[in-house]
Amino acid sequence: MINKNSILSIVSVLLIFLFSITWLTPQAAASSILGGFTVKDEIKLGGEFNKMIHERMPVVLDPQINGYIEHLVKRVAMTMPPQPFPITSAVINNNAMNAFAIPGGYIYVFTGLILNLKHEEELAAVIGHELAHVSLRHVARRMEKMKMVNIASMLGTLAGMMLGMTGDSNAGAIGQAMAMGSMAGAQSAYLSYTQQNEREADHLGMNYLVAAGFNPTGMVESFKAMKRRQWYVSNNNIPSYLSTHPGLDARIDYLKERFVRMPPNYFKRRADDSIFLKIQTLIRARRTDPKVALAHYNNIPKADLTCLDELGLGIILSRMKQSHDAEAAFKKALKECPSDPLILREAGRFYFSIGKMDKASPLLREAFIRTPQDAMALFFIARIQAERKDYAQAIPTMRRVAEMVPGDQEIHYHLGRMLGESGDYFGAHEQLAYAALYEHDFKQARFHQKKAEGLAKTRSQKKQLSKLQKLLAPPEEDE
Repeated sequence: MINKNSILSIVSVLLIFLFSITWLTPQAAASSILGGFTVKDEIKLGGEFNKMIHERMPVVLDPQINGYIEHLVKRVAMTMPPQPFPITSAVINNNAMNAFAIPGGYIYVFTGLILNLKHEEELAAVIGHELAHVSLRHVARRMEKMKMVNIASMLGTLAGMMLGMTGDSNAGAIGQAMAMGSMAGAQSAYLSYTQQNEREADHLGMNYLVAAGFNPTGMVESFKAMKRRQWYVSNNNIPSYLSTHPGLDARIDYLKERFVRMPPNYFKRRADDSIFLKIQTLIRARRTDPKVALAHYNNIPKADLTCLDELGLGIILSRMKQSHDAEAAFKKALKECPSDPLILREAGRFYFSIGKMDKASPLLREAFIRTPQDAMALFFIARIQAERKDYAQAIPTMRRVAEMVPGDQEIHYHLGRMLGESGDYFGAHEQLAYAALYEHDFKQARFHQKKAEGLAKTRSQKKQLSKLQKLLAPPEEDE
């Protein structure tokens, strides 16, 4: 769950976001297909909001989790008609069982949603539903209607709507108070989806789901999963999708009515859940409360534990500093699934964490050979090379990781350390400046920038420095 500081960060995101749209007036371009809110406006608005989300909210940077969601979103999005903007996805580290889309083709999936569904087709169904909202431009149309009221009055309503999606009861209460204080009853519904919006998104989302090759029951099962989840949590913390996308009973009924008109072979489709289950394991083991996650695995009979379950146990026990028990769990996982790249990588990562480089190195290398796109495995290979003072190998290896996962603070931090230890002080300060920049510590970033400026001698170094200077330059004031 998000803490008080996170709530304030989210509020600030929404405040800035709302002020950024005050330029959207009824006098906007005449080419608008929605009066004052053009597609160009929508793209700009979505881009600015997406940037703020990445700056202020706990966006997941794990390339394996991100890559999976991007692939799944792309698979469903390929069934959509051509859009005036690319479809962009991100994963937010939050226990809420939710997903949402914003203008400009941006879709956000919460880790809580991934964790609490049973099959990939259920997750694909929620994604299809959100992509339908994008295609139908429901939020954009609600924003267009906002011009009918004072622009300032949108502030509380928008904040209340978005804060409600976090699944945090305190955040929800703040959001509700802001909404009530800003707009009267009927007006506060402007940014909420109507029942007609939801019906349209359900039917179009179902079309996308089926066209992408999934079993149509995935959408109904996803709604059922959300309803079941409602009984396991307090009334103040029900799955966010139930509050932001209401009326599930009726929606389940009319979706079931569509089944009788579908070809029977659609219902024989079986999705491969193997990657979905691995992503769930990573989220549960690394991104939830370790005591809660441990209880999940302890409730599984020992005879029924799979190699993925043993992997999850190993990661959790490692987080809890129970190294002996963690090693035993990793060994069981490796024994049952000796060729699984994820298990090889995570076991190697564990041995690295306890300083057993001789055990870590072959496991990580085997994982990378089996999955060459695994940036995490390569990241730890580079760190082992650096631990052995083999900077001639470590530095180019870590640079390759940085190319695979751009904008990651930790990668640039370790690359900076390697360069410094190897004697390249210009490169060290340059990379540490990037690390601070991606952590939004601009004071520290400018400190390292100044150090790098004093060390830049060659034309190549000065060219590299100019890129950094542009990123750290203060924003130009709007005329």
